[in-house]
Amino acid sequence: MEFSTIDIAVFALYAVLILSIGLFVSRQKKGETKSAEDYFLAGKSLPWWAIGASLIAANISAEQFIGMSGSGFALGLAIASYEWMAAITLLVVGKYFLPIFIEKGLYTIPEFIEKRYSTNLKTILAVFWIALFVFVNLTTVLFLGGKALDTIIGAGDGGILLNSIIGLGLFAAAYSLWGGLAAVAWTDVVQVVLLIIGGLLMAYFALANVTDSGSFIDGLKYVYEKAPERFSMILSKGEIITPNGRDAWWDLPGLAVL
Repeated sequence: MEFSTIDIAVFALYAVLILSIGLFVSRQKKGETKSAEDYFLAGKSLPWWAIGASLIAANISAEQFIGMSGSGFALGLAIASYEWMAAITLLVVGKYFLPIFIEKGLYTIPEFIEKRYSTNLKTILAVFWIALFVFVNLTTVLFLGGKALDTIIGAGDGGILLNSIIGLGLFAAAYSLWGGLAAVAWTDVVQVVLLIIGGLLMAYFALANVTDSGSFIDGLKYVYEKAPERFSMILSKGEIITPNGRDAWWDLPGLAVL
């Protein structure tokens, strides 16, 4: 797949926009000294809607656009349990746990562990979560993002995969490390709008091009007729076998927790 001039222009404009917003938000006024609270908590100045947008954007990445698309193909709509579980968890945390954290002046789970148990346990938990995020979550997101760029820009043979991964990492670090939470949150506000609109448009055009009529509804009907079992929100054991021969029931998130 080759990029056209308009594709390159849109891609470059997006990159410049995000970097500009991040650097603008993180600018330091003359004579002003920023504290650790300004860097890590954005000075507690973020409005609720910016926090909400940042929360959504932080949870939508290549995992959803690429990973969840593949899981949807393999498991059907039952994979929605992945997001239902996250939504329910956020509601429980917001209703019962967050008020306690605010009352006690706590901002992280390790802080709570330190106050409740010990500094050593806090350090162990912090190191564990940093390692998990860096070596599992972050590497997965960067790989999937790099894979997408390699397929779209390159030949899809891995020729520019490594460069794409490095480029994505440097791009995110360029404004997040410099500006802290404020830069991340305000760029997330822009990105969540693009993610939602882009995701909806992508779903629309994908289904509209399934049939020759170019109709979204016709495409949806066609897909339902071809694979009705994929539209069930409840997946029974042995009902769907993935392309690699595995029972899809075992791949549903939450089973390991149970």
